[in-house]
Amino acid sequence: MVTLSAVARPLVSQLQRQLFRGARSLRITPVRRCNLTACSSKYVLSAVHPMWKGPLVVPGGDRQSPIDIVVRKSVFDSELKPLKPKYDPDTCQQIYNNGYSFLVEYDDTTDKSTLSGGPLQNSFRLCQFHFHWGENNDWGSEHTVDKRLFPAELHLVHWNSEKYSLFEEAVMEDNGLAVIGVFLKVGKRHEGLQKLVDALPAIRHKGSEVEFSHFDPGCLLPSDTNDYWTYHGSLTTPPLTESVTWIVMKQHIEVSHDQLAVFRSLQFTAVDEEVQKSMVNNFRVQQPLRGRTVRSSFTPFLQEPGAHKHSH
Repeated sequence: MVTLSAVARPLVSQLQRQLFRGARSLRITPVRRCNLTACSSKYVLSAVHPMWKGPLVVPGGDRQSPIDIVVRKSVFDSELKPLKPKYDPDTCQQIYNNGYSFLVEYDDTTDKSTLSGGPLQNSFRLCQFHFHWGENNDWGSEHTVDKRLFPAELHLVHWNSEKYSLFEEAVMEDNGLAVIGVFLKVGKRHEGLQKLVDALPAIRHKGSEVEFSHFDPGCLLPSDTNDYWTYHGSLTTPPLTESVTWIVMKQHIEVSHDQLAVFRSLQFTAVDEEVQKSMVNNFRVQQPLRGRTVRSSFTPFLQEPGAHKHSH
């Protein structure tokens, strides 16, 4: 029997880095109408990115991302281990504006920057990280917690180098990718992030890239990485493959308003395009859970003072 991945792999091998770097050819439906309590009911995306317009050529499934994490419905799993990120700053190579976000890309030809532990049975190599953010501080994250929105969300993308030989292969297959999600909240300046923020004006326009080295992505993780939610989901950009083990951190990190303002100064558009469009609201609409279980590495209720005990 011919599998979907066997049919799709030739296409993916040509396009995948570009999709992840470009997302230029696959398109999907628009508009995150906001029915979330933290968000104005009038809010509709003011500048929908072209990637989310037109028909989607990859079939949707039952394990799409992002989702709203309902804390009281998450299931504590005592088997979930602490995460073991092991990152080598020397594997950092460049920053690239792909017209949707900016990617900080890492050399993933060896096991120098890896993620293991947590819900993962294998070792995963870091490929890149990127962010999603809103046009203001009221929204921007892809995932939400009890419908609470954050101004931005960091995604550290890793692929399973024990089961697969290339990122392009892993992205199409079950248990192929592991993505850490970290919420950003506005507060004090994030010193570790500042080196990256300082480099962003050089990649203001779509298609631009600049060398960027010696950056430790571990500095962007919260101080406590033991508390997280995990579920089976998908990429949130085309090709939207359902190959992702999501690991969403309970603890957020703080960045300053000025640091996020630099994210918002980037452009969706190339330098020679007549109409320039600010890179904001680059997130996907939330997807239905469809019977999936969200597991937590911590007991959600016993840690909250005065919270009622719930049994699952």
